[in-house]
Amino acid sequence: MSFNLATILTETTLAAPDAPACHFAGTTTTYRELDELSGRAAAGLKEAGLAPGQVVALQLPNLPHFLIAYFGALKAGLAVLPLNPLLMAPEIEYHLTDSGAALLVGFEGIHAEATKACETTGIPLYLVSMGSGPLPDGTRSVTELISTAPLDEPGGDVMARSPEDTAVLVYTSGTTGKPKGAELTHFQMYMNSTIAGGLFGVRSDDVVLAVLPFFHVFGLSSVVNVFIRHGGCLSILPRFQPGAVLDAIEADRCTVIGGVPTMLHALAQQDITGRDLSALRVAVSGGASLPEDIMRTFEEKYGIEVLEGYGMTETASSCSFNRPGDRKVLSIGKPLWGVQMRVCDRAGQPLPAGPEHVGEILIRGHNVMKGYLGRPEATAEALRGGWLHSGDLGYMDSDGFYFIVDRAKDLVIRGGYNVYPREIEEVLYAHPAILEAAVIGKPDERLGEEVVAMVALRPGHEATAEEIIAYTRERLAAYKYPREIQFMDELPKGPSGKILKTALRD
Repeated sequence: MSFNLATILTETTLAAPDAPACHFAGTTTTYRELDELSGRAAAGLKEAGLAPGQVVALQLPNLPHFLIAYFGALKAGLAVLPLNPLLMAPEIEYHLTDSGAALLVGFEGIHAEATKACETTGIPLYLVSMGSGPLPDGTRSVTELISTAPLDEPGGDVMARSPEDTAVLVYTSGTTGKPKGAELTHFQMYMNSTIAGGLFGVRSDDVVLAVLPFFHVFGLSSVVNVFIRHGGCLSILPRFQPGAVLDAIEADRCTVIGGVPTMLHALAQQDITGRDLSALRVAVSGGASLPEDIMRTFEEKYGIEVLEGYGMTETASSCSFNRPGDRKVLSIGKPLWGVQMRVCDRAGQPLPAGPEHVGEILIRGHNVMKGYLGRPEATAEALRGGWLHSGDLGYMDSDGFYFIVDRAKDLVIRGGYNVYPREIEEVLYAHPAILEAAVIGKPDERLGEEVVAMVALRPGHEATAEEIIAYTRERLAAYKYPREIQFMDELPKGPSGKILKTALRD
């Protein structure tokens, strides 16, 4: 049996070649054009000497060029390593070396660090350029990888691969050591795009806001793959800026918003008076827990339902989701078709339903990675007993809905009591003066840990630490409310917009 993830593009092209695949900066690329350009990229990669199974790194912002290189590499039988464009040279060097990458495709405007890393590793660097001037020394134009030879068939040849071959290599954040490369297979990513797209009823006339970074598993798997698989159109934005996002939603008649809570939070603060956003039908939230106050505010302003889900890098972004018309606020929904989840105690024994039975969430199914590249011990630890151990604490209710309480590593143990930061953050987000909030534990000689809240206030609002502590004290048990409040202009965030608690602890 052979299967290649690039089939999601070739089959959609056969069905609707002239349909729009993406909008970007006022231009539209059709499926026929994307299929042909990616086919020429595949032929060029083969001509450059790359063999099936080798790794091609992509360090690009959200651009149509990312789609061309991504599907081109897949068609050539290569594995794709998406990299954050903001990585520094030592970080890029680590990823290239650890993955054994054979080639890097970067962007001319942000190439300096990539150039250093490629000089050190000896890996060729091809740059996407938006201008006409000469490229920096030691780099080549990505146009050299676009073959001009006649293609054997429309869209070029698609290399046969095994369903269990690695299609994409996504590195974990490295919060517990060096980042590890999760090997996501052709079959795994195809199933995610098919099942998730069916769950939301994705249609060929849908236009999705594609502002989540394509180098992140959420943006790549749940936006790019899902909508290409189902024949939709991507409204591509290189970065999240609320005004530009609203302009794109209006101009491209977006029907679906894919985002993380900080994005929905920012959009909920915008003035949308006079804008025609009537094409919107649903918003999807993931990547972090969505506070209820943000969800309610967003839904009231935009008049659409927000469906929250849950996933990990190791599960190609999806494990569970709320369904249209079948959701519970604050829940991460029910497992996807073909996916099993359970809540277990420290001994690995399943726990009964109910919020009083909090344990680690375990997952198994077609959505789970085949392992961490070159790390058999870490793979065995993560997949022990045949289940992926998520490191997330939660419970299942009597209706089969799952609820995340917190990350196991974020749990605060104060005086012997378990304190779940998310519960406190929910209270803080409901405070009228608070724009952003995150709760962490601080070492304490007497109690082991003390609860500390980091907050950013809304523009034009004021609140003292004493007022905020009093507010939480009225709403939380005595061992839960924060004893210390630290004010920040803005909380630190990662590339997907997720608040970085590791940076706050540091």
